[in-house]
Parts: sequence; C-alpha cells; structure tokens
Amino acid sequence: MDFLQTLKIALRALRTNKMRSFLTMLGIIIGIAAVIAMMAVGAGARHVISQQIASIGSNIILVIPGSTTSGGIRIGSGASQTLTSDDAKAIMAECPSVEAAAPTVRSTGQVVYGNMNWSTAIIGTTPEMFDIREWPVTSGRSLGQQDVDSAAKVCLLGQTVAENLFGSTDPVGKMVRIKKIPFTVVGLLERKGQSPQGTDQDDVIYVPLRTAQRKLVGSQFPNTVGAVMIKARSEALLSRAEDEANDLLKQRHRITGSKEPDFSTRNLSEILAVAEQSSQAMSLLLGAVASISLLVGGIGIMNIMLVSVTERTREIGIRMAIGARKNDILLQFMTEAVLLTMIGGLIGICLGGAGAMVVSRILSWPTLISVESVSIAFIFSGAVGIFFGFYPARKAAGLNPIDALRYE
Repeated sequence: MDFLQTLKIALRALRTNKMRSFLTMLGIIIGIAAVIAMMAVGAGARHVISQQIASIGSNIILVIPGSTTSGGIRIGSGASQTLTSDDAKAIMAECPSVEAAAPTVRSTGQVVYGNMNWSTAIIGTTPEMFDIREWPVTSGRSLGQQDVDSAAKVCLLGQTVAENLFGSTDPVGKMVRIKKIPFTVVGLLERKGQSPQGTDQDDVIYVPLRTAQRKLVGSQFPNTVGAVMIKARSEALLSRAEDEANDLLKQRHRITGSKEPDFSTRNLSEILAVAEQSSQAMSLLLGAVASISLLVGGIGIMNIMLVSVTERTREIGIRMAIGARKNDILLQFMTEAVLLTMIGGLIGICLGGAGAMVVSRILSWPTLISVESVSIAFIFSGAVGIFFGFYPARKAAGLNPIDALRYE
C-alpha cells in the first residue's frame, strides 16, 4: 500500500469521528498555542533588551567616584567628587586598550524657549562622548573640541526635549535658556529610546564640559566631574581596558596597599548581558511550562488511539485477511496519530500568533513571532504524534488476524 492511499484512509478515519478527533487535538492545540505565545513574548522582551543594549553603545565602562571617609564618617559611593577631567585625558592617553574616554558632569534644570519650558537632564561632556555612545545628530552638528576649550554656550538637544519645546520645528540655530543662561542649539541628536533602566535617553541636553562646569554646575572644585565613560577598543579588550583604567587611577589618586579606592568601575556590557540572560531564562521557563500541555495532549492522543484500535479490531482483521502486512497497519495508525497532532499544531500556531498579537495590543507588551519558533512548534507537534502514536500502532499491527476477525 502506498503512502498516499494510507493518508486517504487516515483522513477518512478522522472525518468519521469529527468531534472525537477535535477533542483529541484540543490538548495539542492549547499546548502549541501556549508555546508560541510564550516564546513570542520572550523573544519580544529579548529584542527590546538587545535594542536597549545597542542604544547604550558597545564595550563601555563607567567610572564613578567611590566611597570616602572624612572625619571618621564614611561617605557612600558617588557622594564625593574624586574624579577630574584630567583623569579622563590620562586614561585615553595612557591606556592602550582604551579607544576613547569622556568626562561628564550632570545637573537638572528648566529649559525655556519662548513661552514653552521643559525640565530635563543637563549633561556637560566632551566630543568623545558621542563616539562612545555611537550617537549621531540628525540635524546640525555635534559638539566640537573648540566648543569645550572656549566654554561656548552651545547645546545639543535630545528628541524628547526638542519635541516639547519646538514641536515639529527644526531647533537648530534657535536660542534656548538653560537655567536663565542663553544657549544656541547647534544640533539635534538621533532618537535613542528607552534605557534598560526604563529612563528616556532622549530627555537630555548636552553642553560643552567646561561650559557646564563654569556656568551650570556649582562646585568648589571646578575641574571635578561626576563620571568618566570609557570605550574599549574591542569586546575582547574590555576586561583589559577596565584593569588598565583601574591601575592608572589608583596611581593618579595615590591608592596604595589595602587603602580603599576612591572610585569604582562598572562594566555596562556585563550588566546588560545579565539582563538579557535573565530574559532568555524566563522565556525558556515559560515555554517549558506551556509544554506540559503538549505532554497532556500527547497522552490524550495515545488513549484515544488505543480506543480506536479496540473499536476497529475487526476492520484490522479484515485488512490483514486480504493481504495487508503488519507494516501497513502500523503505518496507517501512525499516520492517523501524526495527522491529529500536526493539524492540531497548525491550529495552535494560528491561535498562538493571534494570542501574541492580543497581548501586544492590550498590554502594550512587545511580542516577536519568529519563523524558527513556528518551525520548532510544528516539528514538535509531529514528534508528539510519533512518540505517543507508536504504542497504539504497534498494538494494532501485532493483532492476530484470526482473533481480530472473531472480535465482536
């Protein structure tokens, strides 16, 4: 008997008991739909995290002031000003594994344009920052070294600030007041989106470092900075760049022996990679939980196929009597089981995709259905049919023709 004829017989057998066939497929449908939906949610979350990692920049190390002790009182990390812009210059000049280093000072304040105003983050930095962050401008120009050296009153706007102050108008060349000081907008930064911490990276204004130190950020030590952002030459050199920066800063700050450093370094790539791994682990966990439905559906198929073998014992005997071989009987029942699971799998894939779209629309949660996940789900549904259909099929093929004919 050829496979096409076997397929026709299997389809006829499934059509004979439509309701039973549908109820048998129900476990597979629910299982596949759940797997597709959960994998779509997990893949969407991973995609968002990957975009956020890309928006931060690659191979980045952040140096911030560490804890210090003054008069027996220990001051927490970041509370004191122990880093200077000269530290950033030294790191860039003396650390071979470092591609660029940018000092930053940070403040918040009201920005005014005409009758519009907006409170935002104000960051003073050097031109290297935009290479480190891989953050180009969409209009105008970026900050230059001459702007820093001359403490020019110019600024770059993030997209959120520009939208709230200028709407759809190009802000380049316009005058804004930052903390009542007039600044000329020289560029509009490309949209970055949300950071891994959930903050809006576009809600920011960048000004030259020296301008911020002298006019916007009050400090009794004008050369101090709040942080230094470092970019390693490659991912492979990231750890080495961190070690080189640590050693150089200890030397510059005279940190010897067991004395605690007055700065700390953070590898942003490692932090973000942990977040991505956590998302992936959660996605796998959700998929594993949803797969339990497939196991239950497979057991249901095996039970129904055993019932079908019992009901069709006489039919099996007649087929054997007119020349059907054991392999023909085995193939027929295996085909029926695989058809049940694969049809259920197709329906489940459609329902899972629809469910993922509903989740995305109602909860505003990102979902991403990949060809890989659909293919795996479809193949897995077929594998469930083969695994759970083999025992009933073998039992049918092993029947004695004479006993089967006598069965009532």
